[in-house]
Amino acid sequence: MAVALAASALHATESPKVGGPAPDFALTGLDGATVRLGELTAKSSVVLIVLRGWPGYQCPICDRQVQEFIGGKAALAETKAQMVFVYPGPAADLNAHAAEFKTWKGKEWPAEFRYALDPDYTLVNAYALRWDAPRETAYPSTFIIDAKGVVRFAKISHTHGDRMKVADVLAELKRIAGP
Repeated sequence: MAVALAASALHATESPKVGGPAPDFALTGLDGATVRLGELTAKSSVVLIVLRGWPGYQCPICDRQVQEFIGGKAALAETKAQMVFVYPGPAADLNAHAAEFKTWKGKEWPAEFRYALDPDYTLVNAYALRWDAPRETAYPSTFIIDAKGVVRFAKISHTHGDRMKVADVLAELKRIAGP
């Protein structure tokens, strides 16, 4: 499984800030396809959602968040923003855990939603999102990155809850697009 990030971003001490550049990344999906931020932002804005991934169990709050976004796929499609969900965890068995989560509780991912794996927290570390505590992986986070690769919105949850809702993402995308 290939994972690449800009060398300067490998050990970030701060998360990307609104108005600053989003560290580029290349992660691999379950289907083997590479998800590159730079390629996606060359086409449109990106909504990047970092899940808790595999902290030793499937996160039920991540599941609820993903289910809500799946339910909002039509409204999200109208924005033309691309959706990327990142599932981090230890490289050992990450593919199996990610595959289980993808269909857990009957989830049916829209084909246009990208689902990328972050083995051994490469992206999580580059974005300074590592929740380094027992049975934790990453702070659940949402970033909206514009077509120039600039972070236009960032929310990092330092609890299990407090996740971005579809309505909030849609409002931010509308605000960013302007009148």
